[in-house]
Amino acid sequence: MNLPLLLAQRFRRSREKTRYLSFISASSTIGIGLGCAILIVLLSVMNGFQKALENDFLSLVPHVEYQAVRGSLQDWQEVVRVAESHPGVRAAAPVIVLSAMIQQPGRFRGLQLRAIEPEYEARVSGLRRYVSDADWLQFQNTPNGILLGRGMADLLNVQVGDDLVVMIPQLQSSGGLRAPRRLSTQVAGIFAMGGELDFQQGYIHLATGREAARLEGDASAVRLALHNVYDAPHIAHEIARQLNEFAYIHDWTRTEGHLYRDIQLVRTIMYLVLVLVLAVASFNIVSTLVMVVQEKKSSIAILKTMGADHRLILQTFVWQGSLNGVVGALLGGVFGSLVAVYLPAMLAFLETQFAFSLLPNELYFVSQIPSQLLIRDVLVVIGVAMLTSVLATLYPAWRAANLAPVDGLRGR
Repeated sequence: MNLPLLLAQRFRRSREKTRYLSFISASSTIGIGLGCAILIVLLSVMNGFQKALENDFLSLVPHVEYQAVRGSLQDWQEVVRVAESHPGVRAAAPVIVLSAMIQQPGRFRGLQLRAIEPEYEARVSGLRRYVSDADWLQFQNTPNGILLGRGMADLLNVQVGDDLVVMIPQLQSSGGLRAPRRLSTQVAGIFAMGGELDFQQGYIHLATGREAARLEGDASAVRLALHNVYDAPHIAHEIARQLNEFAYIHDWTRTEGHLYRDIQLVRTIMYLVLVLVLAVASFNIVSTLVMVVQEKKSSIAILKTMGADHRLILQTFVWQGSLNGVVGALLGGVFGSLVAVYLPAMLAFLETQFAFSLLPNELYFVSQIPSQLLIRDVLVVIGVAMLTSVLATLYPAWRAANLAPVDGLRGR
């Protein structure tokens, strides 16, 4: 064992006899440990929300969509072929996007209708995950069927099998509006994704949508599903340059990108808080080490009289102060990692026991606090904690190293 570390451990053990110094030292270790644990948990929650955004919310929102400027696409099959030839595209499918109103006695409800081909939709959307097998089968076998979100179905007080009248706006060739087209549909199924989409979106068959919109072609848009959702903006423009269609280019970052930006903003703030919290906790290390240096003046003087050089004394007190940060960071890292892994289960248990909900289904696209622990975050938090601990020791250690032996022996 090297001599500076051995001396630091000896000083540390002798300091335990002094209750006040021992308390200050323990508080600095606990502060650093709690700071590391809390930040690991918060970063894991942010990772969980980002993963939920990718896998859940964006499974129903088009990653990229090409929508005809007017009417229908001339050849949507060619758009699908070109899109699927791109290595970043997982699949493509035709769709017709319609604004609609659901009519009931005395009231109307606005809705975005997406006319889909069920066999294609399963390739580009996670809709199938939020619909029961029976409802999905009935939707496939009901040409005039409609899939409604749970929120909209509850507002309308309808169930599977009920009839609905949907009104589709109609545009004149001059650009004005004419009498809307009334479409009689039957509720063939209900999907329950959670959040705003349950109140805003519905699905009908592609043929029904084409008839309701009176399109000359088979589809007004093509939807793409990507392997990496964050590549959407540049993939959308790369494919668009190969198309012979006049189409609007949409990607999820333009419509739903605020959710991702909010998550990244909170993550950035967490990293800033990490540095500030650990810096404050490290001040205890400074105060502890200053008092230790004051207490060990005679020991420092004796070591220097016996031949200890400036570097040995400096390293000794750097080691002594850093041990608090190292122990705190490691304990905080382990504790924070365990809490991050079991956080969803713990919060679910508390919600069950006390009958409350942190994330109501009607407001959020996730029903419980998600958490995803990344080793990278753990290493960053522990590394920053150790670094700030070492930096906090430099000034007291420098003071100890520059202490003159005669001053130490005199007790000055």
